[in-house]
Amino acid sequence: MPANNGSAGGTRLVIVESPAKAKTIAGYLGAGYIVESSIGHIRDLPEKADDIPEKYKGQPWARLGVNVDHGFEPLYVVNADKKAQVNKLKQLLKDADELYLATDEDREGEAIAWHLREVLRPKVPVRRMVFHEITPQAIRDAVANPRDLNLRLVDAQETRRILDRLYGYEVSPVLWKKVKPRLSAGRVQSVATRLVVERERERLAFTPAHYWDLQALFDTGRAEERPRDFTATLTGVDGRRVAQGRDFASTGTLKSSEVLHLSEAAAGELAGRLAGASFAVRSVERKPYTRKPYAPFRTTTLQQEASRKLGFSAKYTMQVAQRLYEQGFITYMRTDSITLSETAIAAARSQAIKLYGSAYVPDKPRVYSSKVKSAQEAHEAIRPSGEEFRTPGETGLSGDMFRLYELIWQRTVSSQMKDAVGESVSVKVAGRSSSGEDVEFSASGRTITFYGFLKAYVEGADDPATDRDDSEKRLPNLAEGDTLSVTRLDVAGHSTKPPARYTEASLVKELEDREIGRPSTYASIIGTILDRGYVFKKGTALVPSFLAFAVVNLLEQHFGNLVDYDFTAEMEKVLDDIANDRAERVPELRRFYYGHDGDEGLKEMVTDLGDIDAKEISSFPIRGTDIVIRVGRYGPYLDRDGARVNVPEDMTPDELTAEKAEELFSRPTGDRELGRDPVTGHLIVAKDGRFGPYVTEVLPTQEDEGAPKKRTKKADAPKPRTSSLFKSMSLDTVTLEDALRLLSIPRTVGELEGEQVVAHNGKFGPYLKKGTDSRSLAAEDDLFTVTIEQAKELFAQPKQRGRGRAAAAAPLRELGEDPNSKKPVVVKEGRFGPYVTDGETNASLRKGDTVEDITIERAAELLAERRERAPAPKKTTTRKPAAKKAPARKPAAKS
Repeated sequence: MPANNGSAGGTRLVIVESPAKAKTIAGYLGAGYIVESSIGHIRDLPEKADDIPEKYKGQPWARLGVNVDHGFEPLYVVNADKKAQVNKLKQLLKDADELYLATDEDREGEAIAWHLREVLRPKVPVRRMVFHEITPQAIRDAVANPRDLNLRLVDAQETRRILDRLYGYEVSPVLWKKVKPRLSAGRVQSVATRLVVERERERLAFTPAHYWDLQALFDTGRAEERPRDFTATLTGVDGRRVAQGRDFASTGTLKSSEVLHLSEAAAGELAGRLAGASFAVRSVERKPYTRKPYAPFRTTTLQQEASRKLGFSAKYTMQVAQRLYEQGFITYMRTDSITLSETAIAAARSQAIKLYGSAYVPDKPRVYSSKVKSAQEAHEAIRPSGEEFRTPGETGLSGDMFRLYELIWQRTVSSQMKDAVGESVSVKVAGRSSSGEDVEFSASGRTITFYGFLKAYVEGADDPATDRDDSEKRLPNLAEGDTLSVTRLDVAGHSTKPPARYTEASLVKELEDREIGRPSTYASIIGTILDRGYVFKKGTALVPSFLAFAVVNLLEQHFGNLVDYDFTAEMEKVLDDIANDRAERVPELRRFYYGHDGDEGLKEMVTDLGDIDAKEISSFPIRGTDIVIRVGRYGPYLDRDGARVNVPEDMTPDELTAEKAEELFSRPTGDRELGRDPVTGHLIVAKDGRFGPYVTEVLPTQEDEGAPKKRTKKADAPKPRTSSLFKSMSLDTVTLEDALRLLSIPRTVGELEGEQVVAHNGKFGPYLKKGTDSRSLAAEDDLFTVTIEQAKELFAQPKQRGRGRAAAAAPLRELGEDPNSKKPVVVKEGRFGPYVTDGETNASLRKGDTVEDITIERAAELLAERRERAPAPKKTTTRKPAAKKAPARKPAAKS
C-alpha cells in the first residue's frame, strides 16, 4: 500500500526507490501527498534472450542489448518483477496533479528518475526533488525547491551501463571458451581481481631474509623514577647502520652493501663482547607531537573503518548504512565528499562542548576538503542527520545499526575537536665492546599531554601491530651523558614478511587510491568477485583462487588494455567528463568499442581468438619442480608428465609449495585394487575423486571375441556401484571387507506401514527413507546395524529440520560474545559442515574459514550477513498476463 497522507486521491505523487524510504518520508509530508516506491530500477538492458522484444531478436546486436551500429542506442525493457509495480505507479499517477521524483541525488538515482519519467509518461508537471538527509526540514526544503532532471548525470550513468554491458557480454564468452563455462568478466571486477592476484604473485615470488640484532634493557638506577628502565635496539656498529627489515628486497638480498647484516652467530659474539661494558646516553631529541582529527566519513573510509573496528564487509556496511539513511538517522551514505554544512559543523561543535567541555573545541570551525582527484562534492560527508545530533543512546537503535551509527557519530563530533598534542622523544645510547667497537642502541617514546579529539575517537589500522594514535610509550627522563647499566642483553632474530594480502578495507583503499571505479560500487564489486569464486576469505584476508590466476592470465595476455589500471581509471574520468558536460556519450563509446587512431577496440579484441592457448593460460609451473598447476573445468589439479592429482579446494596458492606438491603426489592416487567381490567377481577399487575418496566396482567390458561390439546408449549402460568412504576411513587403509559393506548401501531395512525403509548415506550424512519421509541417523555405522524396530521409533518422532538435530552436540569451539546480539558464539558441526551460531542465527563457514582459525570478528561478520539474507515473509500475488516489452529508447533530447 502506498503511504497516503493526503485526501482520498491525493494531488502530489512522490516516488522514491525503497519502501522504507517511502514510509519515513510519508511521515514528514502533510495532506495532499502520496509516497510510493519504485523498488529500485524499473527497467534495464535485457538480461536474457527471452527478455528481448520479438521485433529485435533477429538483429545482430540484440544479444548485447545495445545497437552498436546506431549511436549505441540502448534497448531498455521493464524488468519482469517490476511490471506490477509500474502498473501500480501508473494508476496512482492518474489521480495526481503533480509528480515528484525523489530518488537519490547521484547518477544512479538521476537515472532511475529519468526512467520513471520515460515509462510513466506523465501528463502532469514533473518535479525533481533532491535531499541528502531524511529529516522533516530537509524534506520540506526539497519540496519547496525542486529542480529539473540533470540529463548529463543520466548520460554518464547510461554510458557506464553500456560500457559494462559491452565489456561483460563480449569478454565473458571468451572465458567460457578458454577457461571454464559460466565465468564473468567486468570492467572493474576484473581489475579488482587482478589486484588480488598480483599481490598473491608477489607473495609467491617472495624470499624471506633473516637478520639479527640485540635488544638491551637499560636501567637508570633511579629507584624513585617511573619508569626507571627502558628497552633499546642495536642500530649501529662503528658508524654502520645495522640492517633492518626495510633494507632487504623481496628476493631476500640486501638493497645496499653499506648496512651491516648481522647473522645469529655474529650477533651472539657481539653480545659476548659487550658483557660488562659501560653505557651512556649519547643524545636525546625531543619534538612536539601533534595529531589532527580525522576528516568525517566518506563512503570508502566508512567501509574501511567498519571493516577494521566492527568486522563488517563492505557490502554489509552499505546495507546497514542504507537502513540508517532511510530511517532518518544519517545523511546520504554514497558520497565522495568530506565537507560538512554550517549546520552540521555547529551541531558537532555544540555536542563536543557539551560532552567534553569548551577546552576541547577550537575557536574556529574546521573545514575539510577532499584530496581525491575525482571526488564528486554533490553531497556532504556521512554524518548524523538533523540540525542537532542525537547521541547513540538517544536514537533507540540496537545491534549493528547502533554500532555503525555510533562510529559515524564519534567520527563527526571528533572532526570538530582540537588536535591531540604531546611530545615524542628519540634516545641514542652508546657503548664500547671489549674489542673496541663503538655500538649504538636506539629507543623512541611518546607522551600525550592533551588528548583533544582522541577523547572521542581513535581510528583503527589495517595492521594490528601498528600503534594506535592514542598509545603512549614513556621513557625515563634522560639527559645526554647519563650513565646506564644493562640488566638484560638478548640476541633477537627477525625475518622479513611477504606483503600482506588485501582485506576488504585495504582493497577499497587501493581501488580509491588508483581512482578505479566509483566508491558507491566497491561493495558490490568485492561481493561479485567473492560470489564468482575468484576470491575467497581466509580470516579477513582476500585470497585469489587458482581460477582467478587463469582468468587474470588470459586477460593480461590478450586483453591487456582492459585490465590496465591507468586505462580503467581513465574511463572513470571520461564518465566524470560526460557528467560535467565536457565530453559526449557516443564518441567515447565508439572509441572504446571500435578503437581510435590505431588503438584496438573491444570488438576487434574479441574477434580473433585463435592465438589463445587455453592450456597455456591455465598452467602455472611450480618453481624448482617439473610439476605444473593446471586449472581445469572441474577445478585445479597438479600435472607431472600426464600424472594428475587434485588440489584440495581450500588450499591457498602460497601454500602449494614444491614440498606440498610432492606430498600430494605421494599420497595414494585412489586407484588401489582391493580385490574381487566374491559374489559378482567384479574388481573393487578405491579412488580419490572431486568430492572425496570412494570405492567402486569395475564392470566387464562386454567384449565377445568374433562378435561386433554393441553400441549402447549412455542411459542404458550398466552403472557400477559406488559409495563414498566414511569419515573414519582413509584411502590407504580401507579394506575389501570395508568396501563391500559400503557397496551394500543403500540397504533395505524392512517394511513399515506398507513401504520399504531404506538406509542411505547422503551428501549431508546417513539417513533412513520411507516413501517421501526421512529421518537422520546418528552415525555412519548405524547404516549397517539399524533394525526395523529402531526405524519405527525414529519415524514415530517428529521430524527435526535444519541444524536443530545437532543442537545437543557439544560445540567445537567457543569464540566469545557477538557484538550484535550480545550472545555467546560457538562453532558447531552440522549436516552442512561446520557453522557458527549465537543460538538464534546460524551461518556456515565459508571457503578459507577453518574451525581452528576463525575469530569472533569473522564469526560476527558471517552471522550479520546471514541475518541480512533472512527471507522476507512470502506474499500472495495474483498472476497477471505479461505486459508488452518496452521498445528500444529513442535518443532523448536533453537540454
